[in-house]
Amino acid sequence: MPIADSDGTSIYYERHGSGPAILFVHGSGGHHAAWWQQVAALREEFTVLTVDLRGFGKSDSSMAEFDGQDFPGDVVAVLDREDITDAMLVGQSIGSVAALRAGLLRPERVSSVVLGHSLGGISHPELKELAAADRAEAVKLPVIDRLLTRSFQRERADLTFLFQQMGTFNVARMQDLRNLDTNGPSLEEIEACGVKVAFLAGEKDAVLSVKTVTRAHELLAGSHLEIVPDAPHSMYWETPGRYNAAVARLRRTLTAPKDSA
Repeated sequence: MPIADSDGTSIYYERHGSGPAILFVHGSGGHHAAWWQQVAALREEFTVLTVDLRGFGKSDSSMAEFDGQDFPGDVVAVLDREDITDAMLVGQSIGSVAALRAGLLRPERVSSVVLGHSLGGISHPELKELAAADRAEAVKLPVIDRLLTRSFQRERADLTFLFQQMGTFNVARMQDLRNLDTNGPSLEEIEACGVKVAFLAGEKDAVLSVKTVTRAHELLAGSHLEIVPDAPHSMYWETPGRYNAAVARLRRTLTAPKDSA
């Protein structure tokens, strides 16, 4: 069982396939197994790594409380353990904040970061205001309606149930991840680190609007933008074919020049 050491905390992860590396970072209701539809589809062309942040899945959950500021280090621990030097980190929702910070901590190990349904905790007054307006609308909906479309819930009650069950394997909760946004990186810090950033959003995301994500892309020089048609916030689960195609396309095309010195 692969385990990485994150400053004394045992972090569970898995490695599948071979090729250019993609490391997925789950959101507040997920863990390594949530990526089952991505692993099966991508492992023939890529090395696919999945991780359980502390408090989630099979990672150490014995601490009395959790600090979201530790999550980026959990991602870094896996990169160090596997000695990966050209990873693309793919975050889901608030997991994107941990992914971006991990990339900033270890730019020598990360070539690109994909911010899935997230602004990655970027510190910018206009983006903060836009995201707050999106959240104000999202909280009017039942939680499940923010994540999956109602048509999917009706037509795939089995997968909707499984989606909801995923969170029951975790000890940490949403409130343990929220402080990840504290002291987020500036646009200038991201641009200076040399890691490429892509925004990956769903057209039907009820949590973060396409308008907000597009504006973040416009503000972050050199960033990429992928908008997936008819996809909700949790498109990795509901529309895995389109999601996987977008991730594969980004892994094939996103590269960051490494300093040879």
